[in-house]
Amino acid sequence: MHAPRKALPAINLDRCTGCGWCVAVCPPHVLSLQVQGDARFGPKRSVLHDAPGCTGCALCALRCPFDAIRMVRSPAGRKH
Repeated sequence: MHAPRKALPAINLDRCTGCGWCVAVCPPHVLSLQVQGDARFGPKRSVLHDAPGCTGCALCALRCPFDAIRMVRSPAGRKH
């Protein structure tokens, strides 16, 4: 019997403003704010930097005031 796949946060970068609320409420601290692309400076967006450490609690999606995060189950056999 396989363990059920957990849902992971999928972040819509077009809706994310980089406010950091999702990062603040994440119990396992697997989200962070990062500058997009190769630039050293610029606007930051939320990134799931540790998918295996995510518990799938969905607090990030519930807290996001911009509806930029939805929880998505990964396809079977896919590793993060």
